[in-house]
Amino acid sequence: MTPDGLSRELETFLAGSRGAIVIEQGAVLFDLTQARYSISGECNKCLLHLWSAERNIVRRVLDLEIKNETLRLAVQRLGQARPTRLEIRRERDRRTPNARRSARMVYQRRLQAMLERRFPAFKIAQLSTAIDLEKSFGPIYTRGLLRQGQSAYAVLGVNEKETQASIDAALTFGILWLDVCRQAQAGKCVVEGLKLFLPTGTSAVLRERMAHLNTRAAKWQLYEFDERSLEAKEIDCADHGNLNTRLVHCCDEARTRERFAAAIACVREVMSEVEVAVVSTAEIAFRRHGLEFAQSRLAHDPGSFQSSAEIMFGLGPEKKILDKKSRPAFLELARSIGEVRHAEGPRDHPLWRMQAERWLESLVTREISRIDERLDPEFCYSQVPAFSAADRAMIDVLTSTHAGRLAVVELKADEDIHLPMQGLDYWARVDWHHARGEFQRFGYFPGRGLSADPPLLFLVAPALHVHPATDTLLRYVAPEVEWVLVGIDERWREKIRIVFRKRSHRSSEEKLRVAG
Repeated sequence: MTPDGLSRELETFLAGSRGAIVIEQGAVLFDLTQARYSISGECNKCLLHLWSAERNIVRRVLDLEIKNETLRLAVQRLGQARPTRLEIRRERDRRTPNARRSARMVYQRRLQAMLERRFPAFKIAQLSTAIDLEKSFGPIYTRGLLRQGQSAYAVLGVNEKETQASIDAALTFGILWLDVCRQAQAGKCVVEGLKLFLPTGTSAVLRERMAHLNTRAAKWQLYEFDERSLEAKEIDCADHGNLNTRLVHCCDEARTRERFAAAIACVREVMSEVEVAVVSTAEIAFRRHGLEFAQSRLAHDPGSFQSSAEIMFGLGPEKKILDKKSRPAFLELARSIGEVRHAEGPRDHPLWRMQAERWLESLVTREISRIDERLDPEFCYSQVPAFSAADRAMIDVLTSTHAGRLAVVELKADEDIHLPMQGLDYWARVDWHHARGEFQRFGYFPGRGLSADPPLLFLVAPALHVHPATDTLLRYVAPEVEWVLVGIDERWREKIRIVFRKRSHRSSEEKLRVAG
C-alpha cells in the first residue's frame, strides 16, 4: 500500500474511533478521549504523531490491517530499522453481551465460594447482578449481604474482565449499596459496613479514596480477590502515607506566551476574543468559551537544532497543521465557532453543545468568587494534571481563599453520579502534596502564604443536574474533608448564579437570593 493509501485508511479508521486506545508492546500508551494525533506525509512516508500530557511519539506506518474493530499497524520508530507492532482498538471491551453475562455469572459463583470459605460464621444472602435503575445499579457489580446474628455487612464485587473505569467506579456503587442494605435491614440487624472486592492489582485508586471515608459512619474493608485461587487479600486503606501521586511543575505563563507570541497573534487575527491557555512550556491551546479548536507546539526544524511554533487545528483528536493549503479550513472553523459559541447561540448546534464542562470552567475561573466569596481570583489554576496510581486526570480548578487555604473545585455540567468520589479523589491528592509543601516549591501560588489547614472541596453543578445520589454519598465522606455542594442556575452560560449551597458542617440547606 502506498503512503497516501496508508494515510487515507488511517484517517478513516481514526475518524470513527474517538474513544479508542493505542497499545504498543502490550501497554496502553494513549486514550484518544484525552490524547491527540496528526497524520502527515513527509518525503513519501506516512507518519503518525500521537501525544498527550504524559508522552509524545512519532511512528512511520509501513502497513496496516483492520480486524475485529482493531487497527493493527506495522510501524517503525524513528532511528530504528526493525519494525514493531502498534494496535488501535475501538472497543475497550470487545466481548459480546453473552460473553459479558457469562463472565459475570461465573464471577458470582466464585465470589460466593470465597465468601463461604473466608467468612464461615456468616450467612450469605443471595448474591445478585440484577438491574435496579431506580437505585442506579447495573449488571456490572455483584451485590449481596453477609449476616451473623444481629450484625451484617454489605458486599459488592467486580470481576477482572470489566474495564478499569468500572473497577474505579465500584466505590460509588458500594456506598449506595451499603445505604440500601441499611434501609432494607432496619429493625432486623445492624449493617456495620461495606466489604468491597476488586480484582488483584487494581485497588490503588479506591484505596486512596476509601482512606478519606467516615470510619464512624461505617466500617470500610477493601479486598483484592483472585478468581482462580479463590483467595482474598485485605488491603489496608488507612496506610496512605506513600500516596502514588506526582505534581507537575507550574510553568511561567508570561515567558511561555512570549515564546508563542507569533502564533498567538496569528490566531487573534482570525478570532480576536480567543482564550489562550498555557498547557506547558512547549504548548499552548486556543479556545472559545472552553472549546479547544487549535494548539501551538514547539517543533524541531528539519536539518537544524532550532525549534519553531507550529499551529495545529481541529475539534477532534485529529489535528491538521496550519499552512497555506489548510488555512481556508481553519478560517471556516474559526468563523463557525465564533457564530455559534456564545450564550445566545443556537442550542441545538453541535458547536454550542460541545465541551460544556470546559465552557463552565472558563466562566468559573474568571469569576471564582461567585462560587464562594472566600475564594481569591488572584490565583486560579485550571486543568492541573493530577497523576495517581494508574489513574490520570485533571483537577478542574485549583485555587485558594483570601486567607490562603487551598480549595479544589470540581465541576460537572451534566448529571454525574461520581461527582462526590471524583472530587474526593482530587482533594486527597491536593492534600497530600500540600502537606509536603510541594505547591509553592513547584511554582504554584508565588508569594502567597498558604494555610496549613486541609483544602476545601467545592462540588459545582447545575442545580437540576445534581444526581439524586449525591447527598447519600456525601454523608459517608470523612469529617476532615470540608465540602460545599454548589447548585447553579441552569442558564449558567449567561451568568453564574447560585441557587443553593450545602455545606458539610451544616445539616440544613443554605438558600441564597442572587440579584439579577
